[in-house]
Amino acid sequence: MTKTVKTSQSKKPNIVFILTDQWRGSALGYAGDPNVKTPNLDALAKTSVNFTNAVSVTPVCTPHRAALLTGRFPTTTGMFLNDIYLPSEELCMAEIFKAEGYNTAYWGKWHLDGHGRENNVAPERRQGFDYWKGAECDHNYNKEHYYANNDPEKKYWEGYSPFSIVKDANEYISNHAKDTNPFLMVISLATPHYPHDSAPQKYKDMYPLESIKLAPNVSEQWKDKALQESQGYYAHCTATDEAIGQVLDKLKELNLDQNTIIVFSSDHGEMMGSQDVKPFTKQLAWDESIRVPFLISYPGIGKNKGTTVNAPINTPDILPSLLGLAKISIPKTIEGEDLSELIKNPDPNEDRAALVMNVSPFTGNYKDSAYRAIRTKQYTYIKTVDGDNSLFDNIKDPYQMTNLFDKSEVKEIQHDLDDKLYKELKKNNDPFKDRNYYLKKWNYVLDETKHAIDYWSWSKGKGVVQSPKLIN
Repeated sequence: MTKTVKTSQSKKPNIVFILTDQWRGSALGYAGDPNVKTPNLDALAKTSVNFTNAVSVTPVCTPHRAALLTGRFPTTTGMFLNDIYLPSEELCMAEIFKAEGYNTAYWGKWHLDGHGRENNVAPERRQGFDYWKGAECDHNYNKEHYYANNDPEKKYWEGYSPFSIVKDANEYISNHAKDTNPFLMVISLATPHYPHDSAPQKYKDMYPLESIKLAPNVSEQWKDKALQESQGYYAHCTATDEAIGQVLDKLKELNLDQNTIIVFSSDHGEMMGSQDVKPFTKQLAWDESIRVPFLISYPGIGKNKGTTVNAPINTPDILPSLLGLAKISIPKTIEGEDLSELIKNPDPNEDRAALVMNVSPFTGNYKDSAYRAIRTKQYTYIKTVDGDNSLFDNIKDPYQMTNLFDKSEVKEIQHDLDDKLYKELKKNNDPFKDRNYYLKKWNYVLDETKHAIDYWSWSKGKGVVQSPKLIN
């Protein structure tokens, strides 16, 4: 595929995209969580448009990140598993903005290189990001490694990584504040992803176990574990909120917030004991897994500050929407929808269907059914290859505790949702088959014993060398 983009000469806004890892859409003060303290993001929500039903197209790291950078669905790119390589032929976010004169920069977790989690993401595989202080994947937050620009030597962030990462990002902002060219910054923080006990003690002390309130759909068998993990999870959230606040303060200090699109989001959530699913688990179609935060502030937001959009925004929609806000032509390769007009004219009554999928569940989710689902502002409709289907009214039943599938009272609603689901599948040329169809199509070999990819078979002819181990 030849990478071509149409360029234009008009002045563009800066973009600061703050991507976190495993941050549930409900786990924020502004979202109504009774436990978590997120004062900086609560303040950002008051100056942003809040998509209350943002979802992850495939709720696990690599698939979401690939869809974010390409604006394409996992069934199109083959990026539906963790730890695989996003081909250089894919046209990505930084390449598009770079062609428009943007300086491009990336910090933190990448998880798109497929050459091993400890290996350097070589400059030619960074998909258009020029300034680079990133790593393929590392969740050792108190000794998180990274590689800097063209230096092949492994380095480590000092102390708790979110604070060190944003310190460097703020230096970049200061150094580019007066540039004639705009900048695109992606700050990818790996928190509040497990392990949760590594959160700084100062923040864990803010959440004594006896004060934590669990959701009503957390099962009895996971309550003790969920309490313990919630303490560290919320501690990571609060520490990360503080780090994000430092970036927001720097933009204000330099008067850049008036000409900067700011996004805060996450790649997926996690179950944390809800629906009788152990903490750390994602990949499933429950809201705890698929629903993510999405705040966006843009130049000239004016009266739209603090407004909400209940229509879902899906991962592939993010890139075209940013391009729409920046008045940049949207390449034909992009499959997501440009929602920039909805962002500029937020309507809480607007609705749409967002397609969510898990093509081939892996590792701890290996025995789960592959599924396709749609999320609207009110309903979640899930169909699996094994016929274990679900329908939830998320307004009347926000914790998804009553499956309405095939109930007579929702017969027409179910029929409409089914039509919407298959319309989305047809649009994306997805035949919705068993995992083996897709594994064969993309030459992936799934080891049913280890629940892992045999990368040595897959990588033939692609120049990819790495261990055959697949880690969730």
